[in-house]
Amino acid sequence: MTDTFQTRSRLEVEDRSYHIHSLAPLRERYDVDRLPYALKVLLENLLRNEDGDNVTPQQIEALLAWDPAAEPSQEIAFTPARVLLQDFTGVPAVVDLAAMRDAMSALGKDPNRINPLAPVDLVIDHSVMVDYYNQRNALDLNIKLEYHRNRERYQFLRWGQKAFENFRVVPPGTGIVHQVNLEYLAQTVFVREDNGECHAYPDTLVGTDSHTTMVNGLGVLGWGVGGIEAEAAMLGQPVSMLIPQVVGFRLTGRLPEGATATDLVLTVTQMLRQRGVVGKFVEFFGDGLEHLPLADRATIANMAPEYGATCGIFPVDSETLTYLRLSGRDEQQVALVEAYAREQGLWREKGGREPEYSELLELDLGSVVPSLAGPKRPQDRIPLDRARGSFMDTLDQFLREHHAAPADDQEERFADEGGHAAPGVDDCHEKGAVEFEMDGQRHLLKHGAVVIAAITSCTNTSNPAVLLAAGLVAKKAHERGLRPKPWVKTSLAPGSQVVPAYLKKAGLMDALEDLGFGVVGFGCTTCIGNAGPLPGPIAEAIRKGDLMVASVLSGNRNFEGRIHPDVRTNYLASPPLVVAYALAGSMAVDLYKDPLGTDSAGHPVFLKDIWPSQAEINALMHAHITSQIYREKYADVFQGDSHWQGIEISESERYDWRESTYVKHPPYFEGMTLTPEPPAPVQGARCLVMVGDSITTDHISPAGGIHPESPAGRYLQEHGIEPKEFNSYGSRRGNHEVMMRGTFANVRLRNRMAPGTEGGWTTHLPEGEAMTVYDAAMRYQHEGVPLIVLAGKEYGTGSSRDWAAKGTRLLGIRAVIAESFERIHRSNLVGFGVLPLQFQEGESAESLGLTGHERFDIEPLEGGPKTAQVTARAEDGGEIRFTARVRIDTPNEWAYYRHGGILHYVLRQLAMD
Repeated sequence: MTDTFQTRSRLEVEDRSYHIHSLAPLRERYDVDRLPYALKVLLENLLRNEDGDNVTPQQIEALLAWDPAAEPSQEIAFTPARVLLQDFTGVPAVVDLAAMRDAMSALGKDPNRINPLAPVDLVIDHSVMVDYYNQRNALDLNIKLEYHRNRERYQFLRWGQKAFENFRVVPPGTGIVHQVNLEYLAQTVFVREDNGECHAYPDTLVGTDSHTTMVNGLGVLGWGVGGIEAEAAMLGQPVSMLIPQVVGFRLTGRLPEGATATDLVLTVTQMLRQRGVVGKFVEFFGDGLEHLPLADRATIANMAPEYGATCGIFPVDSETLTYLRLSGRDEQQVALVEAYAREQGLWREKGGREPEYSELLELDLGSVVPSLAGPKRPQDRIPLDRARGSFMDTLDQFLREHHAAPADDQEERFADEGGHAAPGVDDCHEKGAVEFEMDGQRHLLKHGAVVIAAITSCTNTSNPAVLLAAGLVAKKAHERGLRPKPWVKTSLAPGSQVVPAYLKKAGLMDALEDLGFGVVGFGCTTCIGNAGPLPGPIAEAIRKGDLMVASVLSGNRNFEGRIHPDVRTNYLASPPLVVAYALAGSMAVDLYKDPLGTDSAGHPVFLKDIWPSQAEINALMHAHITSQIYREKYADVFQGDSHWQGIEISESERYDWRESTYVKHPPYFEGMTLTPEPPAPVQGARCLVMVGDSITTDHISPAGGIHPESPAGRYLQEHGIEPKEFNSYGSRRGNHEVMMRGTFANVRLRNRMAPGTEGGWTTHLPEGEAMTVYDAAMRYQHEGVPLIVLAGKEYGTGSSRDWAAKGTRLLGIRAVIAESFERIHRSNLVGFGVLPLQFQEGESAESLGLTGHERFDIEPLEGGPKTAQVTARAEDGGEIRFTARVRIDTPNEWAYYRHGGILHYVLRQLAMD
């Protein structure tokens, strides 16, 4: 490594000495302190990794000369300190590494050269499902089912843990990746030992889950990338990026009584989505941070993908140190964090100099009010006092679309279990009400019924204040004799084992369990689509009445079709509001005006009667949350329980690919040579999928349950798997045959190539035969016809799902032409050899008159052009010509595209060394 700017230095902390790259010498020539916190972290990264090749002095000069107002144009190479995986995205990453070892051997090279070069942690957290709930042994039963369903995957991951260097696995049942990262894995200042010497630098990372950004609350710069990019980072490739614009978000004041961190983050998400921050960094600053605990900061940082930013970073300050100590970090590490941050100008002082920002937003924390978001987008915030009216508007629209009478034409009422009219539900469509029986009692299920109430991990369970608030609501409700309505599926899925430990110490766990919010698993459940099945009578009633029912969850994603295929409306809310809606049982209830139920004396009980004060919450936090809990729960974090330890593993360095419907050798490297072939021309292509705006990776990538009659379901049954053993798409991400069959198969996908349908349907041309997307793609492949996708704005919004790109490529799709792309998905498409093209400003498929029935030619992309000519030929011989922007944004991305993808590029680089 070179040191053009002479920044190598030493930092003495107590009795230890650390090599660092100090920013201090730069201050003699540059105004370094005008740079936002995040850009200082990037600056140090470039200085430390300067090699004249990937990182040049020109890149460093460009960052030092950063113009806040300029459009990003300068490419830099970011080298993260570590990589973080969860098991849904981690399994295919390890599959690819195992396949790369085989490919390296086929090329006559040493397969053991394929090893992570950066430290990698994989947390198994996405596989547990809520099959059992509202019973004391639900956790044990769900864990046993998890191991039964996923044993083949877990065998594979245990092999990877042993076979690969620099690779650790956090076993199932520990917690969700983001909370484990926040509470244990993250260092804020990373320390690496090399030849007995310690090197200190900012902790940075990329992760294969878009909510990797949660750790931004701890001052750690990182964001979500696709599994493809993550694998390259694991193999020593820097992440190619443009120096970003940085949006400053000034926080002032403090949260008012009754408002929670969830309400704050929903407000921030709405504001930033309205401003438009896709592809930008967001940095929070201001004196409001004095009153914002680190758990609240992490809650805001978690939802950066929802507000569209690459990251949502907070600087290091005294609150950072308080949290590091609370969560059991070593005192030497805490001292290093403070000393390093102060030395590098990364420390926040009240009243200190404000950095320069590309844009500024401001929020007075005192203006935040209790809120929800929904019914299908996290940025659509609804103040709680308007929640009922908003739902009724949604219901009216649903009923109009289904040719039914509007909701307010109905006047009939029905009584709840206590013999009283259930509040608010009289406004719901009575003719759609369906009678059902559970536990020997008969009930009516109506439009607006809350059928899922989930305190789910990720966004909120890392935040003790909102969890204790939920526990207090449950305790006060239980004391008044309230119970959730019988049609509500309740669950609590904490993000770490720390949560039930402090809830139990605080005396709140019993009340939560009595109300059905017992622990069902440690991991990502309802928010990822692992809500599990609804009780048979409930599911049957929903379908029989075509009811528009709801879920209320404390997660971060509520896209349509994500939570449960039978649940059309989904609302994000704080954990205490999740409990409240479980008690109310309906979105047609006004929680400010209507009672949640009646007590044993028949008196109405309102939300205000059971809502805790901030003083109550603070008292419990101070009394029961200690560093000892964190140390105890993370003492043997990599060991796992008896289930994990009992899994037999292979000792071989290359994986023994056995017959499995979970893990299968992928076809990516078949026939690969050391010299890449140029990308084949796209000529005579057909449109397989044509969609509108805000198509998410949930619409594209397989997720949730597998229907027996779907192409993936048929494949599994052909291989002897009964539907009850299907598990989820996410659990089978290591098998490309399952995943490509589930691509573009979301039950809510509306493909304009198959008008009037929902789900994975298209029309094969020119015959005009309707069939599944997979079957049509395979027919086109047999005919030698390349494929494209036509799309609207914000294509690929949502999670960083590598299979949204992998499945696209395996279906034979060569290009996606959209009005705009979400950052991660665009990058993933390039990383897997799919060409992203963007309509010119003001143009779209509609404005150009494209129907999707044309045949498309895309001119060859020689020399890395910024634009490409597209010709669409209609069946009658007419032509539509237009120019599209080529969204291959950096020289490195061009290299990946020309090699057929980033994995092929890395493999050839390693083989040629």
